[in-house]
Amino acid sequence: MTTDPETTETASRPGEPADEAGTVAGTAEGSPDPGAADGSDPAEDTDGGESAAAPGGEEAPAPGDGGEPAQMSEAEAELAAQRVERERIERRKAEKKGPIEAGGKLTGTAADLLAAVRAVESGEKPSAFSEPAPAPRRPSAPEPVRRTQPEAPPLAAAPAAEAVSAVRAVLAEGGAPDALAPQVTAVLGEGAEARLRTDPWQLLRVSGVRPEHADGFARALLGAECRPDDERRARAVTVWLLEQAALAGHTALEVPALEAALAQRSVPDPEAAVRSTIAEGEALVFQDALETGAPGGEEEDEERPVRVLVGLERYALAEESLADGLARLINSVPKDNGAAEEWERAARSAHGSAAELIRAVSGHGLVLHTGGEASHVEPATLLGAACALGMRAWAATHNPVGRDLFAALLAGLDLPEAPPEGTHPAPVTVGGLLSGTEGPGRDADGALDLDLLIVLDAPQLDVEAAALLTESLPDGARLVLSGDPGVLWSAGPGRVFADLLAARVCPQIASRTPDPGPLGELVSAIGAGELPQVDAPGKEVVIVPVRDAGEAVHRTVQLVADSVPRAIGVPAEETQVITPGHGGAAGTRALNAALKERLNPGPGRFGGFDPGDRIAYSPAPGRTLPGRVVKADAEGLHLECSGTAVVVPKERVEQSVRLGWALTAHQAVGLRWRAVVVVLPGDAAGALTRPWVYTAFGRGSRHLSVVHGVEQALPRAVAEVPAKPRTTRLPVLLGPQVAAVG
Repeated sequence: MTTDPETTETASRPGEPADEAGTVAGTAEGSPDPGAADGSDPAEDTDGGESAAAPGGEEAPAPGDGGEPAQMSEAEAELAAQRVERERIERRKAEKKGPIEAGGKLTGTAADLLAAVRAVESGEKPSAFSEPAPAPRRPSAPEPVRRTQPEAPPLAAAPAAEAVSAVRAVLAEGGAPDALAPQVTAVLGEGAEARLRTDPWQLLRVSGVRPEHADGFARALLGAECRPDDERRARAVTVWLLEQAALAGHTALEVPALEAALAQRSVPDPEAAVRSTIAEGEALVFQDALETGAPGGEEEDEERPVRVLVGLERYALAEESLADGLARLINSVPKDNGAAEEWERAARSAHGSAAELIRAVSGHGLVLHTGGEASHVEPATLLGAACALGMRAWAATHNPVGRDLFAALLAGLDLPEAPPEGTHPAPVTVGGLLSGTEGPGRDADGALDLDLLIVLDAPQLDVEAAALLTESLPDGARLVLSGDPGVLWSAGPGRVFADLLAARVCPQIASRTPDPGPLGELVSAIGAGELPQVDAPGKEVVIVPVRDAGEAVHRTVQLVADSVPRAIGVPAEETQVITPGHGGAAGTRALNAALKERLNPGPGRFGGFDPGDRIAYSPAPGRTLPGRVVKADAEGLHLECSGTAVVVPKERVEQSVRLGWALTAHQAVGLRWRAVVVVLPGDAAGALTRPWVYTAFGRGSRHLSVVHGVEQALPRAVAEVPAKPRTTRLPVLLGPQVAAVG
């Protein structure tokens, strides 16, 4: 590595906490920490109202006080399609017979919770939870029901002005900001005013509201009737904690972890709170058998240990639907697209791992492919071979930038032409594919009209998007999930790609195509837990030591505006700054303000933006599109994102658009720039993990500068701090279904 000599200037501002995003830190086995300050992973991109809604959520843009809905955008169409799919999953769940999967006999709290959920399923509210019940195993899931293609999913209607006014009055009476009225009305629906008066803690259902806010609101409305042991408060806080856990990637929480978090939130009887929440149908309880690892069948007659979890219905249903869809793909025989000798001929014409990938796909419905940026040539080769065999093959990426990069890769490869058009289908985005705005469309049964789907950036699939994809594939189709297992996981709940790799239920092809040059060598070493010094004769990697956050901001601006363009030849518009969080003296806010002042100064007359500003646009939860401000008018803020014109209504600008010279690593996943400046101020040491460093350092294709103020915390994070654990159920749900048939 090279050390930048221009590091003699001092700064006056001390560092501040680096990250203000919402995390769910572990109090016990990954439980949410109710008292934790906002932190990282992966909700670091969801602080307050300056970004899109919480990752994995379905919350629509906050409506105004009436008016006509705007024309549906791609993101809104995607969210509407997801709502239709969730409704289908819920109907399918209701049709299932039999109890929730059990792993053995239960006693104590576990038995109480199981009895509670059975009472809820039978339509009764249990009066006691003391009778343990036997726990039969979950039966094999039926064949998934195909959903039909929605004709034009309507946008949610804006709440009536009268309803918003009534809610605004209640909020004012309780001392809450009346600006929340449109969002509260949209979330609580019809009768929102009455619901708030009856149960003030319903305010916790609104994004950004915390228990202490709801408690103050309840005290103002209820007066002496407001008590810490109120059952309404206990249920609301339980649901809020489960939502916070979803923001941190969990699809469910173990009961001890949830009860510990409730105790930290001053819930007097956490066990009763969990029981009440389950009894009211606001959460579901599960018991999953744990593998004992005993050899042979010596302990077959003994009780198997189980873990009891509680989760929100939407994520539980999505995870079960995903397990059903994946099992269907794994256990099915793919369509006979080309004879075996034709597949083998295609494999022999490929090289290395690409040949292995083609052979694996020829006989399996689900295949996993792992590798870095350079390995994308292998799924590109597979796509060409499949098209040459006459298959309807498509590739989908996480965002438009990845789509354009993969399209350029396809154009540069010497691939066989696809009959009969003589061209390969253009890559699409996952969101566009699901919403129907991109890709092949759907057949008469509502399934995607294709034979092979290759999904790049697979680690970014959360359980809801993955469930939607698998359930949309026709019988006999092949699915290839390709991605780099070292990058940060999805913004939404779940760790689908990592869970599948660990489950080993299908072929896995590991690429042997290394990323080139000093940058490739450095990133590969980080993935293995090492931080070496690499030989960078062309200044591919430069280290810039700094003493504090103020100096880090100064040196970052100098690098982007002067040093990198002059010494490396990469202009400022092709250089991206990445930092651990939004807040703090060297977070995205501070860095973007300094970079705007240097690169595009202006009064910010369009809600803080000026024409030419570099921005990060979040059209949907967990998605970030880089772009530029073009202009603003009565329609809203006009952006240009990856060659596409986007108009953001005025009321949505503050929530979904922020300056974009500096991003967090979670926002940068799936994106690439010629040069990247990674900023690591001293107060960011606690936010660093190996996946974070791997992701941030791997975003540059030509040059990486590291503004380094964390000293030994960086190599320690690479060597000792793995990804934060997530509690998921996919391996437990998937294993028996695959084993039963396979």
